Amino acid sequence: MYTFQSRIRYSEIGEDGRLTLESLLDYFQDSSIFHSEELGLGIDYLNEKNMAWVLSSWQILVDRYPKLCENVLIGTSPYEFKGFIGYRNFWMDTQDGERLAYANSVWSLMDLNVMAPAKPPVEMIEGYTLSPKLDMDYAPRKIPLPSGGEIKDTIEVKPHHLDTNGHVNNGQYVRMALDHISEDFKARQLRAEYKKPAMLHDKIMPTVITNEDGSVYTVVLNGEDNKPYCIVELTRVS
Repeated sequence: MYTFQSRIRYSEIGEDGRLTLESLLDYFQDSSIFHSEELGLGIDYLNEKNMAWVLSSWQILVDRYPKLCENVLIGTSPYEFKGFIGYRNFWMDTQDGERLAYANSVWSLMDLNVMAPAKPPVEMIEGYTLSPKLDMDYAPRKIPLPSGGEIKDTIEVKPHHLDTNGHVNNGQYVRMALDHISEDFKARQLRAEYKKPAMLHDKIMPTVITNEDGSVYTVVLNGEDNKPYCIVELTRVS
């Protein structure tokens, strides 16, 4: 388990003065990076092995979005390795112990020499101490794809979308999806399923599907071949 403390910054809030969903995702992603770096299993280690952890899915649930200047504790813990797949939980709490948000994620370890899944080395298995999985309702990794939808303007992948692997960062897909939903929509749950990586100058074509009462948005971020890079599902606060 790994935790770090922070304070909600002005650059992380929306018009309502509260942490945005994409900034919450960034906190969770950063905590996993901090954890790996502290263990000596971070970016330099993976580069030496020519390996990379590739995110397969997110499930993030929000009980309350914290306000500007609130002090928060962010935590993460891996809870299972299964072959080349790793499972990791996340959470954000107040200083008083109120659970603000929590998440599950599924990752695949890739051998970049052959571009194929790889089992974690012994030092990686031993380095990550497993913790009990969080008590939460775990959604399936795969997101069902509704029919229909409205095709939006094409997005060209720019350098600011990329991470250290040269792929579009997982959080950037969520930002693209959030740009295409109702302004008054506040998500209780985010699910994201990652299909294939988008690279610099690739074209991403969003298709937006809304259910009848507007409580669920599904944003399919397709490539020019009409196959998705990522599917994002957002469920409204009830």
